[in-house]
Amino acid sequence: MRTVFFDVDTQLDFLFPAGALAVPGAETIVKSLGELTSFAAAKGIQIVSTADAHPENDPEFAVWKPHCIVGTTGQQKVAATTLARPSILPSAPDSFRELQEQLLAAPQIIVEKQDFDCFTNPNLGPLLESLRADRFVVYGVATEHCVRCGIFGLLRTGVRVELVTDAIKSLVSGKEKEILDDFVANGGQLTTVRAATAS
Repeated sequence: MRTVFFDVDTQLDFLFPAGALAVPGAETIVKSLGELTSFAAAKGIQIVSTADAHPENDPEFAVWKPHCIVGTTGQQKVAATTLARPSILPSAPDSFRELQEQLLAAPQIIVEKQDFDCFTNPNLGPLLESLRADRFVVYGVATEHCVRCGIFGLLRTGVRVELVTDAIKSLVSGKEKEILDDFVANGGQLTTVRAATAS
């Protein structure tokens, strides 16, 4: 079974209280995120990481305060979820075709996005098809927004999708149960850091 770890938006602006759009309590899962990353690196499991990459005048900032602006410290991924020399997959059309060989050989691929939904990057679909994963293990923030888009988009690919429940956080307390129940009802599976790193 080919497993791919799917790391959602583990960026400084989201994970720490000083971040521009901090997810409450997200700093408490950083150790777990690091365990997942270290396990993947040790086992040769490829990591697909999504990352907000907003321009300064992004229309999204009419709804959310400015965050993850390209080139800022807050836009960077935390060290715990970053491997050496990751490959970047931008949102520009045909980027996957141009970078395919480099991306498929990389231990970590960072998929840039300008929207909640990582699948708005037109290159993500072709990337996932080429990875030929049988199982995705998903974690990150925020559960009711970007994580939700990721897990349901991955379920639509028809492969096994597992959500690591002790390596996610929601913006609004109480939202997670609804998302998890819906995810399981649609064929998703729940796991933990301990279980995901057991083999």
